[in-house]
Amino acid sequence: MLSLNIDTFLQVMSYGDMQTEETKMERLRTLFKAKAVLHPRDLRIHGIPVRYLERLCKAGTIYRAGRGIYVASTVPDTMHLGMAQAAIAAPTGVVCLLSALRFHEIGTQMPHQVWIALGRGTAQPRSAPKSICFVSFSGTAYSEGITTHEIAGVPIKMYSPAKTVADCFKFRNKIGLDVAIEALKAALQSRICSIDELWHFASICRVTNVIRPYLESLV
Repeated sequence: MLSLNIDTFLQVMSYGDMQTEETKMERLRTLFKAKAVLHPRDLRIHGIPVRYLERLCKAGTIYRAGRGIYVASTVPDTMHLGMAQAAIAAPTGVVCLLSALRFHEIGTQMPHQVWIALGRGTAQPRSAPKSICFVSFSGTAYSEGITTHEIAGVPIKMYSPAKTVADCFKFRNKIGLDVAIEALKAALQSRICSIDELWHFASICRVTNVIRPYLESLV
């Protein structure tokens, strides 16, 4: 009789473990529905072991886009998705320059990399995909003009249109003066930002003397 009770107990425990695994897997699937790009650290607060990510990978439900970056298979692989992956890899980074231009639909740039600004002295994440181009910003040029958007359920920090145009003039030697001028013209024509905003961020980026002749010729 004792043996039967022990066998029954073990069966109940085994069934309970199966239920727990199924519950955690379902919880993980729900997470990917709400936030299509996840890092293993996102699982900790939900009590889900990292090994469950590999199970979903084998099932084809998700795929590993890079070190520590997992993406739901149902999400289209677009440049904007790359921004979400970059935000996961570099939580303190801010989408900037060519990528911000593209997101705000300013000009004609089609960057093959995601441009991310990091604060001066911040180390580049080791897990970051090679598709990210990091740029160092400092002081208010890094902290001002940040807006937040959501892509695939992931909050994305990005510079505003006016700040992005000013940044293009600041980094004209890296991206090209022609790109900065095109961005200025497109921003004014589309009225995506005001002249006062442009002057404000030009002052923050210390490019007022550089941008002045181009701005005056357009207004």
